[in-house]
Amino acid sequence: MCGIIGYIGKRQAYPILLEGLQRLEYRGYDSAGIATVDDAHGTTTITTHKDKGRVDVLKQYSSVGTMGIGHTRWATHGVPSTVNAHPHLDCSSSIVVTHNGIIENFRELKENLSGHHFRSQTDSEVIAHLIEQHYKGDLHHAVMHIIPMLKGTYGLCVLHKNKRELVVARNGSPIVLGIGSGEQFVASDAAALLPHTKQVIYLDDFETGVVAENGMKIFNKNNQLVTKEIKTVAWDVEMGQKHGYKHFMIKEIHEQAQVVRDSLSIAVDIPLLNQTAEPKVKKLFIVACGTAAYAGLIGKYVIEQVARVPVEFDIASEFRYKNPIIEKGDILLAISQSGETADTLAAVSLAKQKGASTIGIVNVMDSTIARIVDYVIYTRAGPEIGVASTKAFMSQLIVLYKIAEQLSGTALGLEQLPLLVEEVLKKDAAIREIAKKYALVYNFIFIGRNLSYPLALEGALKMKEISYIHAEGYAAGEMKHGPIALVTDDVPCVAIAPRDSVYDKMVSNIEEIRARRGKVIAIASEGDHAIQKYCEDVIFIPRINDVLTPFLAIVPLQLLAYHIADLRNCDIDKPRNLAKSVTVE
Repeated sequence: MCGIIGYIGKRQAYPILLEGLQRLEYRGYDSAGIATVDDAHGTTTITTHKDKGRVDVLKQYSSVGTMGIGHTRWATHGVPSTVNAHPHLDCSSSIVVTHNGIIENFRELKENLSGHHFRSQTDSEVIAHLIEQHYKGDLHHAVMHIIPMLKGTYGLCVLHKNKRELVVARNGSPIVLGIGSGEQFVASDAAALLPHTKQVIYLDDFETGVVAENGMKIFNKNNQLVTKEIKTVAWDVEMGQKHGYKHFMIKEIHEQAQVVRDSLSIAVDIPLLNQTAEPKVKKLFIVACGTAAYAGLIGKYVIEQVARVPVEFDIASEFRYKNPIIEKGDILLAISQSGETADTLAAVSLAKQKGASTIGIVNVMDSTIARIVDYVIYTRAGPEIGVASTKAFMSQLIVLYKIAEQLSGTALGLEQLPLLVEEVLKKDAAIREIAKKYALVYNFIFIGRNLSYPLALEGALKMKEISYIHAEGYAAGEMKHGPIALVTDDVPCVAIAPRDSVYDKMVSNIEEIRARRGKVIAIASEGDHAIQKYCEDVIFIPRINDVLTPFLAIVPLQLLAYHIADLRNCDIDKPRNLAKSVTVE
């Protein structure tokens, strides 16, 4: 979940690396560091600056040199600190390593390294010392030699002060190479490279590379040269700017009507899902993590209700460990904004091993999941910078509904959504006024039934992620089985209660909360004036076919969480302890 940047060329490396780290900060922001190599005056020196905190801490430093690597960290082994920040050096301070991933056997490797002085508590530092142990003048050879020793995941960028090259390696953590003119780049994400190049090469697992300023060579796990396709990144720097909004998150919430418009043009025509052919789809699996998982859970409900195809939904991090019963002919849908989510990748690999066909729903072109699945459907969310996902969720829903349409042969009326989402977004200011009443609470409850139950889970997640308020989402019918014990006048409840098939039961659940003096904020259908007598506050959304309500009800939940977090002065785009792309298990 860390971010790596590398540069080799004619320009000064430090400002390029610093800018790249700022674009990668969503991947982690516990600490950051940059190392550059200066060989302009007859002697070669490495200058390293690193510090605890956000990437901005590196602005106080500078160094010269036209080759270097940088890193922004999301801590796994070792607390966030200057000493645990990357880059890491070997004993002689000749070899510099940045690492994204987890080395699971680092303790064993350290024990077998005699005579080495370790400065940090990280798993990553062991890589620098292993390379030092095996370096005999060929840096790529030394990296290739130690890779089989590493148990776990890694995206590596390595330099030696006496070698005019960067060596990269990948297994489970992304590495992207940017192609320039007389200069080359390395990054964890193409977004960091866009100010300089749109021409990129994506490394696959177990590949390594040697990057020089006039070109690069890629090798497979057998150390054989391979030819890689050069890809062109489809979006630009401008798409990642705030355009006057206070935070990326609120900008991305307000982009959702356009995201829906763009997503309606997605073609979902996958032969596997053709129910008029033989064999017909017997069972689908949906796996995802976090917000994508709640989109997947809605997808399960919709596909089963509309297409009558059984769907098994699993959190990707649990999927492998239950030893799922997968038969040949089953289909696994893997949903991931980044296309790099480690647990979702592992679920796809397991499904393929067991003979299932795989479909990826991802937002990032040529990401790992997109490359390993049998079929990929790209969402049209555009770059999502805020760590808390919003517009990606909306685009994932569109794809899942389109899959339901293909399976069922039934149109669900998606074309009406853009204008209706715009109507809900107009309630932004009114929702902020409601948020002012609840900005200082310590706990929230979210409840819903049927399609609104996954929305309750997602609403609670948004509140937790960005406001740091403890929030729980429940199926409304489960409240009386325990959670209602939490209800007091200090614990507000958000009830998602559109005029749908379970409306009367939701009203009963709201009355149960009111009887315990709980405060209720309802998400309700326009024209439902009766519900107001049960609630402190009501946010109305347009009346729509039951199956489409998630597209409208999710927007007030996002806005409520955003405004409460903003009123609490939280760091909304970069919430503590979180990272956008979870590339470690």
